[in-house]
Amino acid sequence: MDSILKPLYYAVSWVMTVVHSALGYILGKDSHESLKWTLSIVSLVIIIRVLLIPLFVKQIKSQRAMTVLQPKMKEIQKRHKDDRQKQSEEMMKLYKEHKTNPLASCLPLLAQAPIFYALFRVLNGIAHDHSYVPGVITPKLLLSAHDAKFLGAPIADSFLNAHITSTKLVTILLIAFMSATTFTTQRQLMVKGMPKMDSSNNMMAQQQKIMLYVFPVIFAVSGVNFPIGVLIYWSTTNLWTFGQQYYVIKRNPTPGSPAYEELQKKRGISDGTGPEVISPEGMSESENQSRQRQQPKKKKRRR
Repeated sequence: MDSILKPLYYAVSWVMTVVHSALGYILGKDSHESLKWTLSIVSLVIIIRVLLIPLFVKQIKSQRAMTVLQPKMKEIQKRHKDDRQKQSEEMMKLYKEHKTNPLASCLPLLAQAPIFYALFRVLNGIAHDHSYVPGVITPKLLLSAHDAKFLGAPIADSFLNAHITSTKLVTILLIAFMSATTFTTQRQLMVKGMPKMDSSNNMMAQQQKIMLYVFPVIFAVSGVNFPIGVLIYWSTTNLWTFGQQYYVIKRNPTPGSPAYEELQKKRGISDGTGPEVISPEGMSESENQSRQRQQPKKKKRRR
C-alpha cells in the first residue's frame, strides 16, 4: 500500500514545502514557522479543491439527474416490490440509460481519501517514523515541521499520542468542529438544495440521511487517531465545501428545491409579478389609477 501511494506522499510533501518556502518571503525566512506550516496545509486544501471542481460539477449534475429520475425509480419499486433482484437490475439499467450514478455525490470525498491518507502518513512520519517522510522535506524542514504548533499544540500530534492536556483539548475542539461542519454542510444540502422527497421509499433521500448522521459520528470517533494537521485539513475542506455548495444553491439551485422556489419568487418580483408599488400618498398603483378614472373631467372653458 505504501509503495503504491509513495508518489502521493511526495506530492503532498512537495506542495507543503513549496508553500512554506513561498511564505518565507512574506513572513520571514526563519520566523513564524507554526503559522507557515498551518497555512501550508490550508493551501494544500485549496489546491486540491480547485483541481476537484470538475468532479464537483459532475456531482451536482448527477444529483439533479437523480432528482429527475425519482418518478421512474418509484415506478420500478412498485412494479418489482416483491423481487429485489429485478428491482436492482431495472435501477441499474435506468442509471446507465441516463448516464448517472447514485454514488456520484461521494466522488469529491472518495477522490480526497488517498490525499487524506497521504497527509496522515507524512505527519505521522514527521512526529515519529521519519522513514515515511519523502526526501523533499530536508532535515531542517523536518525539524521545523516537527516543532510547528497550532494553538500551542504540535500539528503532528494526535489525541491518542498527546501527553499534554492542552494538546488533547485542541484536538477535541478540532474534532468537534470537523464533525459539526460535516453535519451542517450535509444539512444545508438536504434542507435548501434538494426537492422535498418521501424518505420512507426514496433511495436518494435515505442515502442523504445516512450521510447527515453517520459521517459526523465516523469523523468524531476516528478523529482521535488523526494528527492535528489532518484535522486542520479536513476542517478546511469542510468550510470550502460549505461555501461552494452555498454558492451553487443560491445562484443555481436544483429545480423543485426550497432554494429554487425562493429564487423564483425573487425573479417574480423583478419581473413585475410581485407586490404593487405604493405611491407617496400611501395608495397602490392600481388604486391610484382607479381614483383618477372616477374623478370628473374638468370642462374646458369657452372663449
